[in-house]
Amino acid sequence: MKKKMLLLNTTVLLGLGGVLSTPAYASTIQDMESQKSQIQNQRQDVQSNIKAASDELTRLQAEQDQMKAQLERLTLAEEENSKKAEKTEADIKETSKQVEQLEKEIKLLQEKLEKRNDILKDRARSMQESGGNVEYLQVLLGSSSFGDFVDRALAVSTIVDADRGILTETKNMQDELKTKQADVKSKLASLEDMKAELDEMTVQLAAQKKQKDALAKELKDKEAKNEELKASLQSKDSSLANEQSTLEQNIKDQKAAEEAARKAAEQAAKEAAKKAAEQAQKAAVAPAEKADSSSAKAEAPKASSNDVAPTSAPAPKASNVVTVGNRWIGNSAYVFGGGRSQSDINHGLFDCSSFVHWAYSQVGVNLGPLGSVSTETLKHAGTQVSSSQMQPGDLVFFDTYKKDGHVGIYVGGGKFIGAQSSTGVAIANMSSGYWKQKFNGRVVRI
Repeated sequence: MKKKMLLLNTTVLLGLGGVLSTPAYASTIQDMESQKSQIQNQRQDVQSNIKAASDELTRLQAEQDQMKAQLERLTLAEEENSKKAEKTEADIKETSKQVEQLEKEIKLLQEKLEKRNDILKDRARSMQESGGNVEYLQVLLGSSSFGDFVDRALAVSTIVDADRGILTETKNMQDELKTKQADVKSKLASLEDMKAELDEMTVQLAAQKKQKDALAKELKDKEAKNEELKASLQSKDSSLANEQSTLEQNIKDQKAAEEAARKAAEQAAKEAAKKAAEQAQKAAVAPAEKADSSSAKAEAPKASSNDVAPTSAPAPKASNVVTVGNRWIGNSAYVFGGGRSQSDINHGLFDCSSFVHWAYSQVGVNLGPLGSVSTETLKHAGTQVSSSQMQPGDLVFFDTYKKDGHVGIYVGGGKFIGAQSSTGVAIANMSSGYWKQKFNGRVVRI
Protein backbone atom coordinates (compact mmCIF):
# COMPACT_ATOMS: atom_id res chain seq x y z
CA MET A 1 0.00 0.00 0.00
CA LYS A 2 2.89 2.31 0.80
CA LYS A 3 4.36 1.73 -2.65
CA LYS A 4 0.99 2.43 -4.28
CA MET A 5 0.63 5.81 -2.48
CA LEU A 6 4.21 6.81 -3.36
CA LEU A 7 3.52 6.02 -7.00
CA LEU A 8 0.30 8.05 -6.92
CA ASN A 9 1.98 11.09 -5.37
CA THR A 10 4.79 10.93 -7.90
CA THR A 11 2.22 10.82 -10.68
CA VAL A 12 0.39 13.87 -9.29
CA LEU A 13 3.60 15.89 -8.91
CA LEU A 14 4.71 14.96 -12.39
CA GLY A 15 1.34 16.01 -13.73
CA LEU A 16 1.54 19.34 -11.87
CA GLY A 17 5.06 19.91 -13.13
CA GLY A 18 3.89 19.24 -16.67
CA VAL A 19 1.11 21.78 -16.35
CA LEU A 20 3.24 24.51 -14.71
CA SER A 21 6.07 24.28 -17.22
CA THR A 22 4.52 25.70 -20.45
CA PRO A 23 7.36 26.05 -22.94
CA ALA A 24 4.96 26.63 -25.84
CA TYR A 25 3.38 29.64 -24.07
CA ALA A 26 6.72 31.06 -22.95
CA SER A 27 8.19 30.72 -26.42
CA THR A 28 5.19 32.48 -28.02
CA ILE A 29 5.29 35.37 -25.56
CA GLN A 30 9.02 35.73 -25.99
CA ASP A 31 8.60 35.87 -29.76
CA MET A 32 5.83 38.44 -29.44
CA GLU A 33 7.86 40.54 -27.01
CA SER A 34 10.76 40.46 -29.48
CA GLN A 35 8.46 41.41 -32.32
CA LYS A 36 6.99 44.21 -30.19
CA SER A 37 10.50 45.52 -29.50
CA GLN A 38 11.26 45.51 -33.22
CA ILE A 39 8.06 47.40 -33.96
CA GLN A 40 8.88 49.95 -31.27
CA ASN A 41 12.29 50.46 -32.83
CA GLN A 42 10.69 50.88 -36.24
CA ARG A 43 8.24 53.38 -34.79
CA GLN A 44 11.07 55.34 -33.25
CA ASP A 45 12.79 55.50 -36.65
CA VAL A 46 9.55 56.52 -38.34
CA GLN A 47 8.79 59.14 -35.70
CA SER A 48 12.33 60.46 -36.03
CA ASN A 49 11.78 60.76 -39.78
CA ILE A 50 8.44 62.48 -39.16
CA LYS A 51 10.15 65.00 -36.89
CA ALA A 52 12.85 65.57 -39.51
CA ALA A 53 10.14 66.07 -42.15
CA SER A 54 8.33 68.51 -39.85
CA ASP A 55 11.55 70.42 -39.20
CA GLU A 56 12.22 70.57 -42.94
CA LEU A 57 8.68 71.82 -43.52
CA THR A 58 9.23 74.54 -40.93
CA ARG A 59 12.50 75.55 -42.58
CA LEU A 60 10.94 75.53 -46.03
CA GLN A 61 8.01 77.56 -44.77
CA ALA A 62 10.34 80.19 -43.29
CA GLU A 63 12.31 80.26 -46.54
CA GLN A 64 9.11 80.51 -48.52
CA ASP A 65 7.81 83.32 -46.30
CA GLN A 66 11.05 85.22 -46.88
CA MET A 67 10.77 84.60 -50.60
CA LYS A 68 7.16 85.82 -50.62
CA ALA A 69 8.23 89.00 -48.83
CA GLN A 70 10.96 89.54 -51.42
CA LEU A 71 8.51 88.92 -54.27
CA GLU A 72 6.10 91.46 -52.75
CA ARG A 73 8.99 93.91 -52.43
CA LEU A 74 9.96 93.33 -56.06
CA THR A 75 6.36 93.76 -57.16
CA LEU A 76 6.19 97.08 -55.31
CA ALA A 77 9.49 98.17 -56.86
CA GLU A 78 8.27 97.14 -60.30
CA GLU A 79 5.09 99.18 -59.86
CA GLU A 80 7.04 102.25 -58.71
CA ASN A 81 9.53 101.91 -61.55
CA SER A 82 6.74 101.43 -64.07
CA LYS A 83 5.06 104.63 -62.84
CA LYS A 84 8.34 106.52 -63.14
CA ALA A 85 8.92 105.07 -66.61
CA GLU A 86 5.41 106.10 -67.73
CA LYS A 87 5.90 109.61 -66.33
CA THR A 88 9.27 109.89 -68.03
CA GLU A 89 7.82 108.78 -71.34
CA ALA A 90 4.99 111.30 -70.97
CA ASP A 91 7.53 114.05 -70.18
CA ILE A 92 9.57 113.04 -73.21
CA LYS A 93 6.51 113.24 -75.46
CA GLU A 94 5.50 116.61 -74.05
CA THR A 95 9.02 117.99 -74.38
CA SER A 96 9.25 116.64 -77.91
CA LYS A 97 6.04 118.52 -78.77
CA GLN A 98 7.52 121.69 -77.29
CA VAL A 99 10.67 121.28 -79.35
CA GLU A 100 8.63 120.64 -82.49
CA GLN A 101 6.49 123.72 -81.85
CA LEU A 102 9.54 125.86 -81.20
CA GLU A 103 11.14 124.65 -84.42
CA LYS A 104 8.00 125.64 -86.30
CA GLU A 105 8.03 129.07 -84.69
CA ILE A 106 11.71 129.52 -85.51
CA LYS A 107 11.08 128.54 -89.12
CA LEU A 108 8.20 131.02 -89.43
CA LEU A 109 10.32 133.69 -87.80
CA GLN A 110 13.17 133.01 -90.20
CA GLU A 111 10.80 133.32 -93.17
CA LYS A 112 9.46 136.58 -91.77
CA LEU A 113 12.96 137.93 -91.22
CA GLU A 114 13.98 136.91 -94.74
CA LYS A 115 11.10 138.96 -96.10
CA ARG A 116 12.18 141.86 -93.92
CA ASN A 117 15.69 141.39 -95.25
CA ASP A 118 14.44 141.82 -98.81
CA ILE A 119 12.45 144.90 -97.81
CA LEU A 120 15.40 146.46 -96.02
CA LYS A 121 17.69 145.79 -98.97
CA ASP A 122 15.18 147.38 -101.32
CA ARG A 123 15.01 150.38 -99.03
CA ALA A 124 18.77 150.53 -98.96
CA ARG A 125 18.93 150.55 -102.75
CA SER A 126 16.34 153.28 -102.82
CA MET A 127 18.46 155.30 -100.47
CA GLN A 128 21.45 154.78 -102.74
CA GLU A 129 19.54 155.94 -105.78
CA SER A 130 18.34 158.99 -103.90
CA GLY A 131 21.86 159.92 -102.80
CA GLY A 132 22.14 158.12 -99.49
CA ASN A 133 25.39 157.47 -97.68
CA VAL A 134 27.27 154.89 -99.75
CA GLU A 135 29.47 153.74 -96.90
CA TYR A 136 26.47 152.73 -94.81
CA LEU A 137 24.86 150.97 -97.76
CA GLN A 138 28.01 149.01 -98.48
CA VAL A 139 28.08 147.96 -94.86
CA LEU A 140 24.55 146.61 -95.14
CA LEU A 141 24.79 145.07 -98.60
CA GLY A 142 28.13 143.48 -97.79
CA SER A 143 26.70 141.27 -95.03
CA SER A 144 27.61 137.56 -95.26
CA SER A 145 24.39 136.27 -93.75
CA PHE A 146 21.02 137.40 -92.61
CA GLY A 147 22.13 137.45 -88.99
CA ASP A 148 25.14 139.52 -90.03
CA PHE A 149 22.86 141.82 -91.97
CA VAL A 150 20.63 142.33 -88.94
CA ASP A 151 23.63 143.15 -86.77
CA ARG A 152 24.95 145.61 -89.40
CA ALA A 153 21.55 147.15 -89.94
CA LEU A 154 21.24 147.89 -86.25
CA ALA A 155 24.56 149.67 -86.42
CA VAL A 156 23.62 151.88 -89.34
CA SER A 157 22.22 155.12 -87.97
CA THR A 158 20.51 156.05 -91.25
CA ILE A 159 17.85 153.35 -90.74
CA VAL A 160 14.80 154.82 -89.10
CA ASP A 161 14.12 154.14 -85.45
CA ALA A 162 10.99 152.16 -86.27
CA ASP A 163 12.98 149.67 -88.36
CA ARG A 164 15.63 149.50 -85.70
CA GLY A 165 12.98 148.68 -83.07
CA ILE A 166 11.54 145.93 -85.25
CA LEU A 167 14.98 144.48 -85.88
CA THR A 168 15.90 144.62 -82.22
CA GLU A 169 12.66 142.95 -81.17
CA THR A 170 13.02 140.31 -83.85
CA LYS A 171 16.60 139.54 -82.90
CA ASN A 172 15.63 139.25 -79.21
CA MET A 173 12.84 136.85 -80.13
CA GLN A 174 15.22 134.81 -82.21
CA ASP A 175 17.78 134.66 -79.39
CA GLU A 176 15.07 133.71 -76.90
CA LEU A 177 13.75 130.93 -79.12
CA LYS A 178 17.24 129.57 -79.63
CA THR A 179 17.80 129.59 -75.87
CA LYS A 180 14.51 127.82 -75.28
CA GLN A 181 15.30 125.26 -77.92
CA ALA A 182 18.69 124.55 -76.36
CA ASP A 183 17.12 124.21 -72.90
CA VAL A 184 14.39 121.89 -74.13
CA LYS A 185 16.85 119.71 -76.04
CA SER A 186 19.03 119.49 -72.94
CA LYS A 187 16.03 118.47 -70.89
CA LEU A 188 15.06 115.94 -73.53
CA ALA A 189 18.56 114.44 -73.46
CA SER A 190 18.34 114.11 -69.67
CA LEU A 191 14.95 112.44 -69.90
CA GLU A 192 16.27 110.06 -72.53
CA ASP A 193 19.07 109.09 -70.11
CA MET A 194 16.51 108.43 -67.39
CA LYS A 195 14.40 106.35 -69.73
CA ALA A 196 17.44 104.32 -70.80
CA GLU A 197 18.21 103.44 -67.18
CA LEU A 198 14.57 102.68 -66.39
CA ASP A 199 14.27 100.44 -69.44
CA GLU A 200 17.39 98.53 -68.43
CA MET A 201 16.18 98.28 -64.85
CA THR A 202 12.70 97.08 -65.87
CA VAL A 203 14.18 94.31 -68.02
CA GLN A 204 16.47 93.16 -65.22
CA LEU A 205 13.72 93.31 -62.61
CA ALA A 206 11.46 91.26 -64.85
CA ALA A 207 14.22 88.66 -65.18
CA GLN A 208 14.75 88.67 -61.42
CA LYS A 209 11.04 88.29 -60.73
CA LYS A 210 10.92 85.38 -63.17
CA GLN A 211 13.83 83.77 -61.33
CA LYS A 212 12.20 84.34 -57.95
CA ASP A 213 8.91 82.90 -59.19
CA ALA A 214 10.74 79.79 -60.35
CA LEU A 215 12.42 79.48 -56.98
CA ALA A 216 9.13 79.96 -55.18
CA LYS A 217 7.62 77.18 -57.31
CA GLU A 218 10.57 74.93 -56.48
CA LEU A 219 10.08 75.59 -52.78
CA LYS A 220 6.37 74.87 -53.12
CA ASP A 221 7.10 71.58 -54.91
CA LYS A 222 9.57 70.59 -52.18
CA GLU A 223 7.02 71.45 -49.54
CA ALA A 224 4.37 69.31 -51.28
CA LYS A 225 6.76 66.35 -51.54
CA ASN A 226 7.75 66.74 -47.92
CA GLU A 227 4.10 66.86 -46.89
CA GLU A 228 3.51 63.69 -48.89
CA LEU A 229 6.47 62.01 -47.20
CA LYS A 230 5.27 63.14 -43.80
CA ALA A 231 1.76 61.80 -44.49
CA SER A 232 3.23 58.48 -45.64
CA LEU A 233 5.38 58.24 -42.51
CA GLN A 234 2.42 59.09 -40.30
CA SER A 235 0.36 56.40 -42.03
CA LYS A 236 3.16 53.88 -41.48
CA ASP A 237 3.48 54.96 -37.86
CA SER A 238 -0.26 54.52 -37.40
CA SER A 239 -0.08 51.03 -38.95
CA LEU A 240 2.84 50.11 -36.67
CA ALA A 241 0.95 51.49 -33.69
CA ASN A 242 -2.03 49.27 -34.54
CA GLU A 243 0.26 46.29 -34.96
CA GLN A 244 1.94 47.07 -31.66
CA SER A 245 -1.44 47.43 -29.97
CA THR A 246 -2.55 44.06 -31.39
CA LEU A 247 0.64 42.41 -30.16
CA GLU A 248 0.23 43.94 -26.71
CA GLN A 249 -3.33 42.62 -26.56
CA ASN A 250 -2.18 39.20 -27.74
CA ILE A 251 0.55 39.19 -25.10
CA LYS A 252 -1.98 40.22 -22.50
CA ASP A 253 -4.39 37.50 -23.61
CA GLN A 254 -1.57 34.95 -23.70
CA LYS A 255 -0.44 35.87 -20.21
CA ALA A 256 -4.01 35.71 -18.97
CA ALA A 257 -4.41 32.25 -20.50
CA GLU A 258 -1.13 31.17 -18.95
CA GLU A 259 -2.22 32.51 -15.57
CA ALA A 260 -5.54 30.72 -15.88
CA ALA A 261 -3.77 27.47 -16.81
CA ARG A 262 -1.38 27.87 -13.88
CA LYS A 263 -4.22 28.43 -11.45
CA ALA A 264 -6.13 25.47 -12.89
CA ALA A 265 -3.06 23.25 -12.56
CA GLU A 266 -2.53 24.48 -9.04
CA GLN A 267 -6.14 23.76 -8.18
CA ALA A 268 -5.90 20.32 -9.75
CA ALA A 269 -2.74 19.61 -7.81
CA LYS A 270 -4.41 20.64 -4.59
CA GLU A 271 -7.38 18.45 -5.27
CA ALA A 272 -5.13 15.54 -6.25
CA ALA A 273 -3.06 15.97 -3.09
CA LYS A 274 -6.19 16.18 -1.01
CA LYS A 275 -7.54 13.03 -2.60
CA ALA A 276 -4.23 11.25 -2.12
CA ALA A 277 -4.13 12.32 1.52
CA GLU A 278 -7.60 10.99 2.06
CA GLN A 279 -6.67 7.72 0.46
CA ALA A 280 -3.47 7.55 2.46
CA GLN A 281 -5.32 8.26 5.63
CA LYS A 282 -7.68 5.51 4.84
CA ALA A 283 -4.79 3.22 4.11
CA ALA A 284 -2.97 4.38 7.26
CA VAL A 285 0.04 5.59 5.31
CA ALA A 286 2.01 8.76 5.73
CA PRO A 287 0.17 11.96 4.77
CA ALA A 288 0.60 12.99 1.19
CA GLU A 289 3.00 15.77 0.41
CA LYS A 290 1.38 18.98 -0.38
CA ALA A 291 2.22 20.59 -3.65
CA ASP A 292 3.98 23.91 -3.53
CA SER A 293 2.69 26.65 -5.61
CA SER A 294 4.67 29.24 -7.41
CA SER A 295 3.58 32.71 -8.43
CA ALA A 296 4.66 34.55 -11.58
CA LYS A 297 5.86 38.03 -11.41
CA ALA A 298 5.21 40.42 -14.27
CA GLU A 299 7.57 43.12 -15.02
CA ALA A 300 6.30 46.33 -16.49
CA PRO A 301 8.57 47.96 -19.07
CA LYS A 302 9.78 51.38 -18.17
CA ALA A 303 9.40 54.14 -20.69
CA SER A 304 12.02 56.79 -21.19
CA SER A 305 12.16 59.91 -23.26
CA ASN A 306 14.89 62.34 -24.25
CA ASP A 307 14.07 66.01 -24.82
CA VAL A 308 16.43 68.07 -26.88
CA ALA A 309 16.33 71.79 -26.19
CA PRO A 310 16.74 73.86 -29.36
CA THR A 311 19.61 76.28 -29.42
CA SER A 312 20.10 79.32 -31.54
CA ALA A 313 23.00 81.66 -32.07
CA PRO A 314 22.41 85.40 -32.37
CA ALA A 315 23.12 86.85 -35.78
CA PRO A 316 26.37 88.77 -36.02
CA LYS A 317 25.93 92.54 -35.98
CA ALA A 318 27.35 94.63 -38.82
CA SER A 319 30.15 96.88 -37.62
CA ASN A 320 31.40 98.92 -40.59
CA VAL A 321 30.42 100.36 -43.91
CA VAL A 322 31.67 97.31 -45.83
CA THR A 323 29.36 94.87 -44.06
CA VAL A 324 26.55 97.05 -42.71
CA GLY A 325 24.56 96.63 -45.91
CA ASN A 326 24.61 92.81 -45.81
CA ARG A 327 21.31 92.88 -43.93
CA TRP A 328 19.59 94.00 -47.16
CA ILE A 329 20.97 91.19 -49.35
CA GLY A 330 17.94 89.20 -50.49
CA ASN A 331 15.63 91.64 -48.65
CA SER A 332 15.67 94.68 -50.92
CA ALA A 333 14.69 95.91 -54.35
CA TYR A 334 15.99 98.62 -56.70
CA VAL A 335 13.75 101.63 -57.25
CA PHE A 336 14.92 104.52 -59.42
CA GLY A 337 14.97 107.52 -57.08
CA GLY A 338 14.13 105.29 -54.10
CA GLY A 339 15.72 105.24 -50.65
CA ARG A 340 15.12 108.93 -50.01
CA SER A 341 12.39 108.52 -47.45
CA GLN A 342 12.19 106.54 -44.21
CA SER A 343 9.34 104.49 -45.66
CA ASP A 344 11.51 103.41 -48.62
CA ILE A 345 14.38 102.55 -46.28
CA ASN A 346 12.09 100.54 -43.99
CA HIS A 347 10.97 98.50 -47.00
CA GLY A 348 14.49 98.09 -48.43
CA LEU A 349 13.80 100.16 -51.56
CA PHE A 350 17.03 101.85 -52.73
CA ASP A 351 18.84 103.07 -55.78
CA CYS A 352 22.64 102.94 -55.93
CA SER A 353 23.41 106.38 -54.50
CA SER A 354 20.80 106.30 -51.71
CA PHE A 355 22.15 102.92 -50.55
CA VAL A 356 25.70 104.31 -50.32
CA HIS A 357 24.35 107.32 -48.38
CA TRP A 358 22.45 104.99 -46.00
CA ALA A 359 25.44 102.68 -45.47
CA TYR A 360 27.76 105.53 -44.52
CA SER A 361 25.12 107.07 -42.25
CA GLN A 362 25.07 103.80 -40.30
CA VAL A 363 28.72 104.30 -39.36
CA GLY A 364 28.29 107.99 -38.52
CA VAL A 365 29.38 109.57 -41.83
CA ASN A 366 27.06 112.16 -43.43
CA LEU A 367 27.32 112.38 -47.22
CA GLY A 368 25.05 115.40 -47.56
CA PRO A 369 21.26 115.84 -47.82
CA LEU A 370 19.53 112.52 -48.50
CA GLY A 371 16.99 114.10 -50.83
CA SER A 372 19.61 115.33 -53.29
CA VAL A 373 22.21 112.55 -53.15
CA SER A 374 23.27 111.22 -56.57
CA THR A 375 26.27 109.72 -58.29
CA GLU A 376 27.28 113.27 -59.24
CA THR A 377 27.31 114.46 -55.60
CA LEU A 378 29.05 111.31 -54.37
CA LYS A 379 31.93 111.49 -56.81
CA HIS A 380 32.82 114.88 -55.29
CA ALA A 381 32.22 113.78 -51.67
CA GLY A 382 35.77 112.66 -50.92
CA THR A 383 39.23 112.35 -52.42
CA GLN A 384 39.85 110.57 -55.71
CA VAL A 385 42.50 107.88 -55.57
CA SER A 386 44.04 105.55 -58.12
CA SER A 387 42.15 102.33 -58.80
CA SER A 388 45.38 100.47 -58.06
CA GLN A 389 45.24 101.82 -54.50
CA MET A 390 41.57 101.23 -53.75
CA GLN A 391 40.72 99.59 -50.44
CA PRO A 392 37.56 98.39 -48.67
CA GLY A 393 35.18 101.29 -48.01
CA ASP A 394 36.12 103.29 -51.13
CA LEU A 395 33.40 104.31 -53.58
CA VAL A 396 33.70 102.82 -57.07
CA PHE A 397 31.93 104.22 -60.15
CA PHE A 398 30.68 102.61 -63.34
CA ASP A 399 29.57 103.92 -66.73
CA THR A 400 26.15 102.32 -67.24
CA TYR A 401 23.42 104.33 -68.99
CA LYS A 402 25.70 107.39 -68.65
CA LYS A 403 29.16 108.25 -67.34
CA ASP A 404 29.35 107.58 -63.59
CA GLY A 405 25.80 106.24 -63.79
CA HIS A 406 26.31 103.66 -61.02
CA VAL A 407 28.14 103.65 -57.66
CA GLY A 408 28.94 101.04 -55.02
CA ILE A 409 31.20 100.38 -52.02
CA TYR A 410 34.36 98.33 -52.57
CA VAL A 411 34.52 95.37 -50.15
CA GLY A 412 37.86 93.90 -51.26
CA GLY A 413 38.80 90.90 -53.34
CA GLY A 414 37.67 92.56 -56.56
CA LYS A 415 34.06 92.85 -55.33
CA PHE A 416 31.71 95.66 -54.34
CA ILE A 417 28.35 95.96 -52.60
CA GLY A 418 25.61 98.19 -53.95
CA ALA A 419 21.97 98.48 -54.90
CA GLN A 420 21.98 96.68 -58.25
CA SER A 421 19.06 97.21 -60.61
CA SER A 422 18.71 93.48 -61.24
CA THR A 423 18.98 92.13 -57.69
CA GLY A 424 18.56 94.93 -55.17
CA VAL A 425 21.38 95.16 -52.64
CA ALA A 426 23.99 92.53 -53.53
CA ILE A 427 27.71 91.90 -53.71
CA ALA A 428 28.97 91.82 -57.30
CA ASN A 429 32.27 90.94 -58.96
CA MET A 430 33.96 93.88 -60.67
CA SER A 431 37.01 91.86 -61.72
CA SER A 432 35.26 90.11 -64.60
CA GLY A 433 32.15 90.17 -66.75
CA TYR A 434 29.66 93.03 -66.93
CA TRP A 435 30.96 95.18 -64.06
CA LYS A 436 34.58 94.91 -65.20
CA GLN A 437 33.50 96.31 -68.57
CA LYS A 438 31.53 99.13 -66.92
CA PHE A 439 34.09 100.13 -64.26
CA ASN A 440 35.57 103.47 -65.36
CA GLY A 441 38.46 103.62 -62.89
CA ARG A 442 36.96 106.34 -60.70
CA VAL A 443 37.61 105.61 -57.00
CA VAL A 444 36.63 108.04 -54.23
CA ARG A 445 37.86 107.68 -50.67
CA ILE A 446 35.50 109.15 -48.04
